[in-house]
Amino acid sequence: MVKGVGANVLILGLVSLFTDMSSQMVFPLIPLFLTATLGASATVVGIIEGSAEAVASLLKVFSGYWSDRIKRRKPFVLLGYGISSLMKPLFAFAFAWQSVFVIRIVERVGKGLRNAPRDAIIAESSAGDVRGKAYGIHRAMDGIGSTLGAVLAYILLLSLGFSDIFLLAGVPAFIAVLLILFVKEGKTVPTTDRPAPKSIRISFRELPPKLKQFIAVSTVFTLGNFGYAFLLLRALDIGLSDRTAILLYITFYVVYTIVTIPAGTISDKIGRKPVIIVGYVLFGTTSLGLAVVTNLSGIVWLFALYGVFYALIDGVQRAFVVDLSPPDLKATALGAFHTATGLAALPAGAIAGILWDMISPETTFLYGFALSITAAVLLLRFRK
Repeated sequence: MVKGVGANVLILGLVSLFTDMSSQMVFPLIPLFLTATLGASATVVGIIEGSAEAVASLLKVFSGYWSDRIKRRKPFVLLGYGISSLMKPLFAFAFAWQSVFVIRIVERVGKGLRNAPRDAIIAESSAGDVRGKAYGIHRAMDGIGSTLGAVLAYILLLSLGFSDIFLLAGVPAFIAVLLILFVKEGKTVPTTDRPAPKSIRISFRELPPKLKQFIAVSTVFTLGNFGYAFLLLRALDIGLSDRTAILLYITFYVVYTIVTIPAGTISDKIGRKPVIIVGYVLFGTTSLGLAVVTNLSGIVWLFALYGVFYALIDGVQRAFVVDLSPPDLKATALGAFHTATGLAALPAGAIAGILWDMISPETTFLYGFALSITAAVLLLRFRK
């Protein structure tokens, strides 16, 4: 392992690797399954994706708060991954978009329970001067799993239907849950002379103003972040096949996996803010490109650019939240961040889908460009 990065980071990286292998055998197929098999519209796709993240996000802050309060992380992580693992195969039995909606929400409830306590374990298992790299390592292993899962989805799609692939996705999800048993906690959770807050409202009040400002800026960005589902829909919109769309999705995750550790390392050296600002601007650039692209060669580059953007903000934003939070409220701070940005995902997905259906796909991407540049300007004015 890297000096200053504990074994828990590697174990949780493997957990994320197998979980995302399972997830990406399912999730990139969901927009295709909804539109091609179940006849859903882009608005329905946006609402399902946004609602799932929003509902899950309501739990993130509570799981983070209770994790800090009882000074335990692992039970939340185990329960969260367990729920998600049980839900993945159930997509095979969905015969209407409403069924997909319910299963997707329950699956994301698992994510809501696990994310903030898991991210807190990573912070507590790594030294402060390599925190960005630690998150980068975790996100890279997550990316490797996502890439493998998308490749498996592509290969299996050649001979199997959507339902068979959804059932097979349960295997790596089960392996991930078993790996959590090897995570060690206890002494890694910091103690403090200050008594634990008696309510989540008091915990929020004790979060520093600068942290709240950053969460507000990242929420503005999320309102315009339409997500990868709309990249896949754009690929189909210009006439590409389902399998080609999955290959493009694989390209995105390969680039993300390659860039995410260097992104975290660079943020350790030059600071988090410049890296995040560049990420926001790259998302705006990607959005502009998607508004005008009409061919395969152009959209390949845009999927790759989206991978760079995602690598620049995914782990670095989490590290920045930890940097700005009190030592004994790391999980609460991460939960607040995940909740605020996750709740913004519902209107973001709905707006993106409505603009797509009611006006044009190009309008969706121009909207994303406007919000990302606004967030970049706001963060540029941010003073730590």
